[in-house]
Amino acid sequence: MNLLDLFPAEDYRLQMRFERGSVAGFFAPTECHAELISQRRHWLQSAPQTYAALLPGGIPLLEETIKTAGGWQTGVEFAGLPDGTPCQRCLALGEVLEPDYLLLKPGDDGSFQLLGGCVCFPSSWTLAEKIGRPLEFIHGVVPGLNAQLGNQIHGFLNQIKPGLAWQRTNWGLSRSAELNQHPERALPRLAASVRLEEVWLRVEHQALVALPRNQGILFGIRIATHPLAELKKDPAVASRLSRALQTLPEDLARYKNLAAARSSIITLLKS
Repeated sequence: MNLLDLFPAEDYRLQMRFERGSVAGFFAPTECHAELISQRRHWLQSAPQTYAALLPGGIPLLEETIKTAGGWQTGVEFAGLPDGTPCQRCLALGEVLEPDYLLLKPGDDGSFQLLGGCVCFPSSWTLAEKIGRPLEFIHGVVPGLNAQLGNQIHGFLNQIKPGLAWQRTNWGLSRSAELNQHPERALPRLAASVRLEEVWLRVEHQALVALPRNQGILFGIRIATHPLAELKKDPAVASRLSRALQTLPEDLARYKNLAAARSSIITLLKS
């Protein structure tokens, strides 16, 4: 992707921008397929309860996803997933898909709830804390998100039509290039003393896909990392990222683990 698209030529603000995309294109294997699947299998087999979860209400969504995925023409063999318990099927799907996936469905009050998924590459959050929770709770940790975009997100989810992947991107900065940044791993955090070669741009590529038979949503997440030293070589990208960091509200900077290192990173980008 063009990294300039991540950073509009304006001050930072929360926004909900989705674009039409291809379901097959998002979930299809990439040139990094073997490495990504190897990592996913390692985490799912070594700590399945940490990286996967499935509630009873998510079972129909899981089976619909597996059945629907067979028609995506991605080259991934879904029909061959082993039979077993729903939890075993959930793990098996997580071992053949490159992206992480989450399963959402509205509850009796209309609020979408997280009912299952496999998340091997979390950005400093835990699936266990969010499973069974409504989106309002999940988004509640992001300062200002519910107040500014909550109604838009809820309305958008209720209007998604089958056959498309509605895609958006989100970004952060990290002191590690590791894809799996689960809090239990205690990876190094950004600090004021950070050096240029220690910082990576971490991009979440997200896709929403309707599961019409069960009125659910499949939420896919791909992670890509880019060394800050490489971004700095593009003056336009470096300038826009600096502006985003300068205008990021303090509460969001703390949420993104940027508060301590923000000034240092801006200096690194401009030096």
